[in-house]
Amino acid sequence: MYGGHANAYNAYKNNSVNFASKEQLLLMLVDGAVKFSKIARQAMVDKDIKKAHENIVKTQDIFYELMVTLDVNKGGEWAKNLMAVYQFIVDRLVQANLKKDVQIMNEVIPLIEEVKDMWDQAYKVSKGAK
Repeated sequence: MYGGHANAYNAYKNNSVNFASKEQLLLMLVDGAVKFSKIARQAMVDKDIKKAHENIVKTQDIFYELMVTLDVNKGGEWAKNLMAVYQFIVDRLVQANLKKDVQIMNEVIPLIEEVKDMWDQAYKVSKGAK
């Protein structure tokens, strides 16, 4: 469906702790999305088009992976809303990449950070519940 995203995800997964739980992997992915999107923004500022492109693609790949793993059937309305947020982020990343537009990155990075914060919170709550 989306070329190369499985490889990026697997490389990311394999470089991390091999025994990481599904939740920890998810947190590492969203951490990566924040990191790569910020590298991409800085690369745009520096006019390093190749680096900007590569890091936007890494960020997109992470969101494709998050979309694939999101269970909309089980998650109901919440999951549907989250899927829409993921889709919006990916669409904006595509636009940012096409136009090499720092302004779009400035708009989308806070959203990516919100997703990260949300998953951090969910993880803390799930840990506390056990």
